[in-house]
Amino acid sequence: MSTGVLIVDDSHFMRNLLRQILEQDYRIIGEATNGAEAVKLYKERDPDVVMMDIVMPKCNGIKATAAIKKIDSNARVIMCTSVGQREKMKLAVKAGADGYVTKPFEEPSVRKALADVAVV
Repeated sequence: MSTGVLIVDDSHFMRNLLRQILEQDYRIIGEATNGAEAVKLYKERDPDVVMMDIVMPKCNGIKATAAIKKIDSNARVIMCTSVGQREKMKLAVKAGADGYVTKPFEEPSVRKALADVAVV
């Protein structure tokens, strides 16, 4: 069975872009538009990997990652960040992020980040 991925980003465009990059080789098990939705969907759908944007309304990716790691310490979370957000990435790693990709997304870097953390 293929790896299940939860895509979390407040931008519809970015969610679609990630879906297009991943849907050939991964199962997209859900999409969330903020961190609170991501935590809820994580509990409901138990994805293998979460692709998590850092900056979102209601609950940002750093807080959502920390909440998901409290639920499941083995959760695998890849942070999606814009270039120049080094300080936020440090906080994301402290919260438990397992990897990251930078926007604008390039297919090889997204696939590599997933391959690095996905359990086969």
